[in-house]
Amino acid sequence: MLVDTNKNSNKEVSSTLLEVKGLRIEGLSEKGWQEIVCGVDLTLKRGEILGLIGESGAGKSTIGLAAMGYARDGCRITAGEIIFDGIELHSAPENEKRKLRGTRISYVPQSAAAAFNPAHRLLEQFAEGPVDHGVMSRKEAKEKGRALYRSLDLPDPDNIGERWSHQVSGGQLQRMMVAMAMACGPDLIVFDEPTTALAVTTQIEVLKTIKEIVVDRNVAAIYITHDLAVVAQLADQLMVLRYGNLVEVNSTGQILEAPKQEYTRDLLDARTRHEKTTAQISNPEILLSIDNITAGYGKGPDILQEVSISVERGRTVAVVGESGSGKSTLARVITGLLPPRSGDIRFQTDILPAALAQRTKQQLQKTQMIYQLPDVALNPRQRVRDVIGRPLSFYLGLRGKEKERRIIGLLEQIELSEKYIDRLPDELSGGEKQRVCIARALAAEPELIVCDEVTSALDTIVAKAILDLLQKLQHELQLTYLFISHDLDTVASIADQVVVLYAGRVAEQGSKSAVFQPPFHPYTRLLLSSVPEMKQGWLEQTLTTREAKAGIAREVKITKRGCPFAERCPEAISEICSNERPPLQTPASGHFFACQHTPEILLK
Repeated sequence: MLVDTNKNSNKEVSSTLLEVKGLRIEGLSEKGWQEIVCGVDLTLKRGEILGLIGESGAGKSTIGLAAMGYARDGCRITAGEIIFDGIELHSAPENEKRKLRGTRISYVPQSAAAAFNPAHRLLEQFAEGPVDHGVMSRKEAKEKGRALYRSLDLPDPDNIGERWSHQVSGGQLQRMMVAMAMACGPDLIVFDEPTTALAVTTQIEVLKTIKEIVVDRNVAAIYITHDLAVVAQLADQLMVLRYGNLVEVNSTGQILEAPKQEYTRDLLDARTRHEKTTAQISNPEILLSIDNITAGYGKGPDILQEVSISVERGRTVAVVGESGSGKSTLARVITGLLPPRSGDIRFQTDILPAALAQRTKQQLQKTQMIYQLPDVALNPRQRVRDVIGRPLSFYLGLRGKEKERRIIGLLEQIELSEKYIDRLPDELSGGEKQRVCIARALAAEPELIVCDEVTSALDTIVAKAILDLLQKLQHELQLTYLFISHDLDTVASIADQVVVLYAGRVAEQGSKSAVFQPPFHPYTRLLLSSVPEMKQGWLEQTLTTREAKAGIAREVKITKRGCPFAERCPEAISEICSNERPPLQTPASGHFFACQHTPEILLK
């Protein structure tokens, strides 16, 4: 059970566990060694959580790793003291630091999916740390793993550890990573963006877990994030960083209510929902029609089931839902990467061939895609001129000086200067990489761009700049976007129409104003109620709601009969919702949702 909101501030805490004084760290670049952390101090007691916030490049993760006496490759600690429970880590022998890491100091990375070894079962990986450190036998370690899984409310705790990493949901995997960090009973845990890529409902599970562990076990924690609303639910104090410098440090309440520095105010503003106003268009042209698409992988079940969506020219249609809802599968079907089992995709009046290989160059040119992770989407060995230039040659046949002029023009469109043309991806920031990916999509002169979680890996200020850029380009070039996201604040700021997808079916669809106003489909209501707010106590308050009690910490399950949301729905009707397909209901607003309840009942 989650503790009272004010318990952290009222409980007795012990003396200082971690003290960092005058920390300076350098990073190696083409220009040589340059300072990336500039004389930072921090103090942390048992039972306290310190939030480190700031943009990419602020030094958050570098400081978090330094708290373990560690500097990643290409970095070095040049000055300062790192005193952990009386031990000075900067000058301590490497073997002494290795004994502390994983036992008394643990680290939880951003992506549990990337951190777990897919070739080993989860419980075996849990046991590895305690056994290697000589803390317990393998049998004892596995028993402790099951006990921790039980305390973290994981399903089937006695057996879930026998699964492989791909067999559990993202939220469960991240909780299992937290369990691994707790294996040896640490005094300090460094959480490095542990919820950034998670859906809002999954994020709540993980935040609840982290807070319970810190409070119940009197552990100290450093929580690294760029999301103020998230860290507001956990941290006792916030430290705002920029370019390796301390901007502001204070209690969480003080920074949320009365920030002293302009940069902190900018971070708060970037996290505030800015809703896009949708202009009415008479006789809109339907650019893309997705008609009764059913699709799946290999001989597996249907991931998408009879999905129909219309996209108007010049508009942004957002597709939202948790991991496993079928959002990215839909993008693969539209782009021809996954041929559907049934149904049609029409571009204007033409039916597109199902498979990518069957589509003409002209058909491919009209639809381009921007991917979630620019680090993965860009070839690390290709310079910017090659990345943007290839579609110019392939689709438009441009060569030589004409091609060069167009590349420079595209760089200007994405608000980067000509000096970027010969840079490699590792010479760009996260936001700059995503801008280059946008330029690559624009180079083909498409009519439709599919944006697959394009801001989920970016910090709030950079993400806002990317969204502003996309809207500017849409206005200037009359672009149409299909925008896939699990972030409802992002959707509110860019979408005209919203499609709520759950377990491969359309749960609700219509204008943004209609979908985001009651009556809601119960799943839409769960999503909206799970978006963190920038106020302390929101997490505890949310976890007491009917929606959270019924729907949080549950997997998205593909079902053939009934409503797939039935077992998570506080409004579910016994027998009927589990066995009968929900009919389409149309409120007065004109949008529709699939539910057994009428709009009038859902308004109550």
